[in-house]
Amino acid sequence: MSRRPDAPRGRQPSGQSPEPARRESAEGAEPAVRLGMADATWRGVRTLSPKAIAARVAPLIKVPFDRDFVPRGIGSTPIRLLPGLSVPNPIARKPAEPLGRIGALEVRLARSASEVRVAQALRYHVFYEEMAAIADAQTLATRRDRDAFDRICDHLLVLDHDRMRTKRFRRATPTVVGTYRLLRQEVADRHGGFYTAGEFDIQPLIARHRGQRFLELGRSCVLKPYRSKRTVELLWHGIWSYVLQHGMDVMIGCASLEGTDPELLSLPLSFLHHHALSPEPWRVSALAERRVAMDRLPKEAVDMRAALQALPPLVKGYLRLGATVGDGAVVDHQFGTTDVLIVMPVSAISSRYVNYYGADAGRHAG
Repeated sequence: MSRRPDAPRGRQPSGQSPEPARRESAEGAEPAVRLGMADATWRGVRTLSPKAIAARVAPLIKVPFDRDFVPRGIGSTPIRLLPGLSVPNPIARKPAEPLGRIGALEVRLARSASEVRVAQALRYHVFYEEMAAIADAQTLATRRDRDAFDRICDHLLVLDHDRMRTKRFRRATPTVVGTYRLLRQEVADRHGGFYTAGEFDIQPLIARHRGQRFLELGRSCVLKPYRSKRTVELLWHGIWSYVLQHGMDVMIGCASLEGTDPELLSLPLSFLHHHALSPEPWRVSALAERRVAMDRLPKEAVDMRAALQALPPLVKGYLRLGATVGDGAVVDHQFGTTDVLIVMPVSAISSRYVNYYGADAGRHAG
């Protein structure tokens, strides 16, 4: 049995019929909405304006997930309850501001779930189509590289404003050409730890440097036509800006050498062990059950020039900044790589690069 929308619950005084009520607001008169409540705290009929309803309903909305699961900027649109009636979104965040720009290229954090999906699609293209990663059924179906950590990370993006993506009925958006995934320690601690802990025993390192704030870097990739100094420089500018904004003290993360046969990687692994091993206070070992020795050649047998040529550009970039590597590597069969741990205290970053990007990250500020 249906009820007219404006029919109140309960009896009316004899001879009196309900009439639509109006309430004046600061903006003028607006139609009232009648709500009937059956609980003990609400008796009879109350007539409330839409704004009054919004004020009462907003605190009752439950957010079914943690704020850290929502990339910066998501939820900025008010929630629409009824035509003409909306309430502030309880997970609203200020859209991420640009961190830097070089020409048409801009670096900033992802502002929406759709931008995170675009970053995942870029990762899929690089890791699974260009490289040798092995996709499961879900990854093949979605053509996106994703895992549970994506929900709690910030996603750094490089976008090309000269290459706009268009979709039907939607405004054009710049193409995502590079990405990095960033996870702060306080967020990781609330959600089960760092991704890196699945390969390296990082807990003793964190315990030794209690009070210092760790930032995990991962899932870095750049679209092939953009693998240039400008794009990499902009990514690093974005990371440096993020480090300064959040007061981070130490950066860690897995860096990959392509291939899963350590013997074929003896030269670069041995070079890293003999010439870039972390000092004892910062040293981390690979998990015992996954550890692969890196000192496969004696120090005197390592051809420095050939070893540097064999290292991936990303690893060489880390070393130039002042990073060191952990003890032991890990073979990642899913991604077809052999991983080393990068450890980079902010205090150890070369002053040359601090001066270049600016102590306030002002060099490429957007």
